Amino acid sequence: MDESELRRLEASRAALLARFAEKMRATPSLADPAPKGEGPRNAHGMPRMPVQQGEQDELIPMDLGRVPAVAMDRWKLTVDGAVEAPVTLGFEDLLALPQEDRTADFHCVTGWSVLGLSWRGVPVSTLLALARPTAEATHAMFHSHDGYSTNLPLEEALKDDVLLVHALGGAPLTAELGGPARVITPQLYAYKGAKWVNRIELLTQDRRGYWEIRGYSNTAYPWRNDREW
Repeated sequence: MDESELRRLEASRAALLARFAEKMRATPSLADPAPKGEGPRNAHGMPRMPVQQGEQDELIPMDLGRVPAVAMDRWKLTVDGAVEAPVTLGFEDLLALPQEDRTADFHCVTGWSVLGLSWRGVPVSTLLALARPTAEATHAMFHSHDGYSTNLPLEEALKDDVLLVHALGGAPLTAELGGPARVITPQLYAYKGAKWVNRIELLTQDRRGYWEIRGYSNTAYPWRNDREW
C-alpha cells in the first residue's frame, strides 16, 4: 500500500474504533468489577489465569477431525456482508498491511491456558476498516476452510489484541495450529478465534456459529467461567 492508501485506511479504522469505543469499554473483560481467577493482573486488570484453567507449556492442536491444507499462494480472505466495499485479499496482500507483534495469553474453553505467546499479524479492525462496515453492522461471523464458524459482536472483534495472525514465536503458523492464518481473541475463550479463516462476514444481527449452536457460550468470557457446554 502507498502512503495515501495507508492514511485512508488508518482514518477508516479510527472512525470505526471511535464508533464502538463506548461498547468496547463496557465489555466484561474490561469492565467486570469482580473477575474470577488467580495470579497477577494482566494489562486489562483481569487475573492472569481465569478460573478453572490449568497452565500448559504449548498449544494443543484441536480441530473438527481434519486439518485443511491451504498453501500460502492459494490462501484468500474475503470480507463481505454488511460492508460498503467488499474486499478479497491474498497472502501477499495480508503481509502488505500494517503488521503488529503482540504477546498474548491463550485460554481454551476445555480448561487449559498458555501464557505469553508471541504472535504476529494484522488487527481484525484493520481488515474490517478496509471493507468499511455499514452503519447497521453489529456482528462479524468468521468462516473457516474446514466448515467452522464463530461469531463476535463488533465491540469484541475490534479490540486491539484481536488479530488475524500468520506467525507464532517468530515462525510461520503451522497448519495444525490454524495456518496460514487464524484469529486470536485473548480476552475470550479461544474457540472465538477461528483457525484457517477464509471469510469474515459482517452481520446486522447476531447469528451463532459452530460451537455456539451446540451449547457453548455465545459470549465466552473466561473470567466469568462462561462456558455453558
